[in-house]
Amino acid sequence: MKPIDLRVAEELGVRVQQVTAAISLLDNGATVPFVARYRKEATGALDDAQLRTLEERLRYLRELDECRAAILDSISQQGKLDTALKQAIDAADTKTRLEDFYLPYRPKRRTKAQTAREAGLEPLADALLARHDQSPDRVAHQ
Repeated sequence: MKPIDLRVAEELGVRVQQVTAAISLLDNGATVPFVARYRKEATGALDDAQLRTLEERLRYLRELDECRAAILDSISQQGKLDTALKQAIDAADTKTRLEDFYLPYRPKRRTKAQTAREAGLEPLADALLARHDQSPDRVAHQ
């Protein structure tokens, strides 16, 4: 997979050095207007619109990479990650595609009933349903 600065440079049609310099400035707290006005020499004269697009894509691609890492970690913890799935996840270029790959492996929500079953309360629930005319305390003590 290509580094973020290379992907952004290709999308904007500018040199990688321009993108790398702009990313560095933005990561160090500079704002887009400041970089556009006062750091033209560092960014190779990227204009305001290009810098705003760069900033948006940078944020999106970083979030995409974080999401990809979390999905790979989750699936590998389940023991279901194979090379074909890993390659497909690595090749996904949008969050939607990542979510589509992750959907069959996403852990389901745990309900209160599942928690009660795991705690061993299912026989008690069955007994309460079978003997609804008796007191729940009496059924629980039997």
